[in-house]
Amino acid sequence: MDSGLTFFARPVLAIETSCDETSVAVLSGDRVLANVVSSQAELHEKWGGVVPEAASRAHVEAILPVLEEALAISGLREFGAIAVTNRPGLVGALSVGVTAAKSLAYAWGIPLIGVNHLEGHLCSVYAGGGRTAYPCLTLMVSGGHTELVLVRGPLDYVEVGHTIDDAAGEAFDKGSRLLGLGYPGGRAIQEAARSGSAGRYPLPKGLSGDTLDFSFSGLKTAMRRLVETHGSAISVPDAAASLQRAIVSVLVERTARAAERFSAASIALVGGVAANEALRAELGAEAARMGLAFSVPAFDLCTDNAAMIGIAGSLRLARGERDDFGLDVFPNAALPR
Repeated sequence: MDSGLTFFARPVLAIETSCDETSVAVLSGDRVLANVVSSQAELHEKWGGVVPEAASRAHVEAILPVLEEALAISGLREFGAIAVTNRPGLVGALSVGVTAAKSLAYAWGIPLIGVNHLEGHLCSVYAGGGRTAYPCLTLMVSGGHTELVLVRGPLDYVEVGHTIDDAAGEAFDKGSRLLGLGYPGGRAIQEAARSGSAGRYPLPKGLSGDTLDFSFSGLKTAMRRLVETHGSAISVPDAAASLQRAIVSVLVERTARAAERFSAASIALVGGVAANEALRAELGAEAARMGLAFSVPAFDLCTDNAAMIGIAGSLRLARGERDDFGLDVFPNAALPR
């Protein structure tokens, strides 16, 4: 399969600090030589979600140790360019990574390129030689994003569906807090659901009809009412399994509908929620049923990480794209076209 992917000829150092993971990676083409991630999950667990000011401080403390670890693992000290997430994300968090990237690019006299965090997730499937057939219908699902993206070719995207309110990851987090399972919610719900019955508590799937969009606000409200109604008598495993079933089923249903509507040649799953085992299994099975190839990154490339930023940056660097030292950060940004 001719993927049309052309990577930057020299090694790339990549930095990701868009939310609550500090990550530095070293790549040579699509080969990941190092991908170090320092998670802040334990820090934010006491608040039940990410606190921007605390996240920024933690990035400042972690960036140099993470950088040194990535350099030590890769064994490299010379690079052809630096790729860094500059949009979208938390402004303070993004600023830490961009400032570090600018400083290194200036000191080493090498090019710099800002990368869209969402594009990084879409490019994560290319790591280690992974490829997709085009057009590829990609479900990008995380704590902040739930989108259906038609990838028509390398770096060529069209959004065809999105959440009109909350992201799927938010629904997992909210449900986990209501059930007293902690943060991050996706992993906690998955573990609790292993021993539960998904048919115990009927929960809404949001929008009905022939749509490619999502809505999870009603599901969050329904979970709150479920907990309030049953109180201490609620079966936590059954509630977790029911919540997971409601989220996964609608994600799979909409993705399959979009793939059929746009005559996709393959289906891909990316983003933090792509680490959910039930979603990976059920979407993979649906793709097989439709006769389509299915791609999903390794578990460590689903959550926020610098390797995916390096892959996206390398593809854009190979096209001759560069940024100057006026590179800014943006809390909101759509996918590039």
